[in-house]
Amino acid sequence: MIIENAMVLAAGLGTRLRPLTDLTPKPLVPVGGRPMLDYVLDLLVECGVKRLAINVHHHADQMEAYLAARKDLDILVSDERQRLMNNGGGLVKGLALLPPGPVLVMNADLFWVNEPAGEASNLVRLVNAFDPATMDMLMLCAPMDRTIGHNGTRDFHKDAQGHLTRYREGDTHPVVYAGAFAVDTTFFADAPDDAFNLNLFFDKAIARSRLYGIDLHGDWITVGSPEGLEEAEAFLKNAAPTGGA
Repeated sequence: MIIENAMVLAAGLGTRLRPLTDLTPKPLVPVGGRPMLDYVLDLLVECGVKRLAINVHHHADQMEAYLAARKDLDILVSDERQRLMNNGGGLVKGLALLPPGPVLVMNADLFWVNEPAGEASNLVRLVNAFDPATMDMLMLCAPMDRTIGHNGTRDFHKDAQGHLTRYREGDTHPVVYAGAFAVDTTFFADAPDDAFNLNLFFDKAIARSRLYGIDLHGDWITVGSPEGLEEAEAFLKNAAPTGGA
């Protein structure tokens, strides 16, 4: 499969990262010497994405200036200055700017390092494994022992066939949603017009036994607080960044 369209969720307030986000939108906070959003957009280009929708709200003018400087993507801005739509509503609003069909969806503030040399990148693996005939969504998932800066919460259980269900105590293969998934836009045909949380559609896919996941290869980093940023910076001193999500 080839996926040439993507949506990046970037409109959050970044409240947990204050005071760094008082004057800077969270996706543009530097990590390892680069804005977090750099990792995401670079990987999208590398895996063949041509057209990108991205939502903006907090310090939207800074975001638009940054995006205008990127000449390697056709970027369409979904403006949420007047009203935040939560991650689900923001996604649906942004998808309306893109052609229908398969799309990559990514968070703007999560990334990974240490992808194994000599194999396809995590995003390319995600695209190649996505089968809309049998899957509503295919998520990139971080194994618990490959997370940095994470609070230990387990999001899903992944079985041997790749099916995802909500984690329950005692499940044998807990994973964390790594901030990237492939989906066909038709899956959101019945989405609310108002703000809503994406968990509504994660659970819809689970109920249909059509939520799947693949394990991320490498080390996944989340930066949710100034302390988390310090942990990420310390880790990156010994690891070369190779991608983002």
